[in-house]
Amino acid sequence: VNRPQVRNAFNWATMESFADLVEDFHTQTNMRALIVTGIGKAFVSGGDLSELQHFPLPEHGARLAQIMGDALQRFEELPCPTIAAINGPARGGGAEVAIACDLRVIAEDADIGFVHTRLGITTAWGGGQRLLRTVGYARALELLTTGRVLSASDAYELGIVTTIAPTENSLPTAYEIAQRIAANPAECVQATKRFLRVGLTTSEPAALAAERAEFPALWDTDFRRQAVQKFLNKSTAHTNGKA
Repeated sequence: VNRPQVRNAFNWATMESFADLVEDFHTQTNMRALIVTGIGKAFVSGGDLSELQHFPLPEHGARLAQIMGDALQRFEELPCPTIAAINGPARGGGAEVAIACDLRVIAEDADIGFVHTRLGITTAWGGGQRLLRTVGYARALELLTTGRVLSASDAYELGIVTTIAPTENSLPTAYEIAQRIAANPAECVQATKRFLRVGLTTSEPAALAAERAEFPALWDTDFRRQAVQKFLNKSTAHTNGKA
């Protein structure tokens, strides 16, 4: 997000551009991981209130919710893992963007807060439901109704972020994670994301079936055969060396 002059706040144009980018990402078959971050000192500070205040009607709110709600749902459906590099404050809509990512890396001096109630609104881009499945009902209710801003360490303790990075190193840390993911076969990574996402919304038997269903095709690949042979060769050499 490149609007540092307003701490990367989303206006109508930014929302529409984000939605278009997500659709473009769905057409790219070679992506191994995707990182979202903000330029400057903030991740995303929320909506650009200086612009959005001029659109006060319910239908404006409905459109605002629809554009980003649909975009973040499509974003979640990307086949590759997505990583938020939270380099600075992630507030309001910014927290909703962050929690829509599969993994979240936060700089130790950054923070995250679902501050919507302080402005007399609720989450509308799916952030409330994603927070619920991340931290559970009671914690989600507390965070959403108080608007409490969480430090990096508090967010990590609650499981809202997966990694804490040194100051100004959220993006390099996210890139290192992306490289480790990309080092593995894309079909394995995508299969893993698919069956885990099934588990978020279905019964345990259905989720277990989805996990099993991914396995047979992966068993019959050149990569799997070569990896096993490499392991066996290494094991044999190690055994012979000991003998």
